[in-house]
Amino acid sequence: MFTHQLIAKPDNSTAIHRCLNSTQKSNWDEWYNQAPPRWKNWIDSHHFSPSHHNILNLPDANHKIESILQTDSGNSFDDGAHASKLPAGCYHLDAADAETTEHYALGWALANYQFNNFRKTKQSTPARAELAIADDHIRARVIALADATALVRDLINTPANIMTPEGLEQSATELAHAYGAAITVTTGDALAKRFPAIHTVGRAAEIAPRLIDMTWGDKGPRITCIGKGITFDSGGLDIKPSSGMEIMKKDMGGAAHVLGLAKAIMAMGLDIRLRVLIPAAENAISALAMRPLDIIDTAAGIPVEVGNTDAEGRLVLADALHLASQQDNDLLIDFATLTGAARVALGTELPAMFTNQDELAQAMTLHAQKTHDPVWRLPLHAPYGKQLDQGHAAFSSTGASRYGGAITAALFLERFLATPQPWIHFDVMAWNLGARPGRPKGGEAMAMRAVFSLISDMANT
Repeated sequence: MFTHQLIAKPDNSTAIHRCLNSTQKSNWDEWYNQAPPRWKNWIDSHHFSPSHHNILNLPDANHKIESILQTDSGNSFDDGAHASKLPAGCYHLDAADAETTEHYALGWALANYQFNNFRKTKQSTPARAELAIADDHIRARVIALADATALVRDLINTPANIMTPEGLEQSATELAHAYGAAITVTTGDALAKRFPAIHTVGRAAEIAPRLIDMTWGDKGPRITCIGKGITFDSGGLDIKPSSGMEIMKKDMGGAAHVLGLAKAIMAMGLDIRLRVLIPAAENAISALAMRPLDIIDTAAGIPVEVGNTDAEGRLVLADALHLASQQDNDLLIDFATLTGAARVALGTELPAMFTNQDELAQAMTLHAQKTHDPVWRLPLHAPYGKQLDQGHAAFSSTGASRYGGAITAALFLERFLATPQPWIHFDVMAWNLGARPGRPKGGEAMAMRAVFSLISDMANT
């Protein structure tokens, strides 16, 4: 169970001072010169300097902890994650604005995340430090985002024999019921008829594919979020090597993102009309598996030649995008662990963003900077679309060239928008290869907080 360690401010909490800046010596000198003599003596005796993430307990006259001194590294999320390791007790952030408090508290909360759901003996956890937040709205928002991020991590970290398409449906159903959302699921013959690409991708697996459709809210902007829900990706007949298959339980990371985003939106009661679509399937191998150069049907009625069976994510998203874009959306977003090419271009920690509107790209970039949840725009470079038109017998899902693979994948998806509308496609890693402050190794939410910030602004206009 995730415990965020965030509470309302009690009178006896200990202040954390972050009035230092490791790159500006004058700020440190000003703070130091105004400090009580006992603090100066303590700082000097401990040879404290305002270096990266440095923390020092400051004593009162009786040598008990009175305050905490912490270097302001310039990244309040990371600082909060480091400070969460303070001795058990209750603390509050001194003289911080609302934005700094939110990022710091979120780092503090997420540093407490652990995934040990399948351990027979739970590791004993010592009493942890609590962070008090006086502002009810900030505290509620941080808790909503922390809980949403924990949900994303939990879903991705859960092994693929449990987080099957059926398991993903169960998780979505539980979330819908918790917040009074409506949910429908299309499977079997109905799926094969209405969403043939989803059916084709998942028909070889033991657990049948499905399309999950959740709706919530009755006023405000209409926003649809689509998440790729490939619960395990073997690569199909174009099978992955074992090294490439090891963490492919994360291939439903897009679905996890939109469920986490929906949780935060519903918890905060934003005034929007939300729709969440998850094409859920396992890309497995059997006599029913699709083959390279098979020509398959799609919900849009566009025949597609399968360029590579390991490029299945764009096929299931195509059906969901066509369905979503049959209604007018104020914003249409999809999250997907779609291409290795995006990771080659930007690394594993920076999601690729594609959008068909420059103003939307600018707004999304600003919200990413504001929330310390980075994204980087890559172009929908239309001339690369010629690669998709060079299939042997139909429009190809991949094209023949390996160059610009993230771009051609996004261009493929764009062709399945039934009507022009504001659209963002995120190509994310959804996984931390190693631990960072507040971000343990394993499943991770990327660009979700930035999108939540954009949607919050849309809800208030």
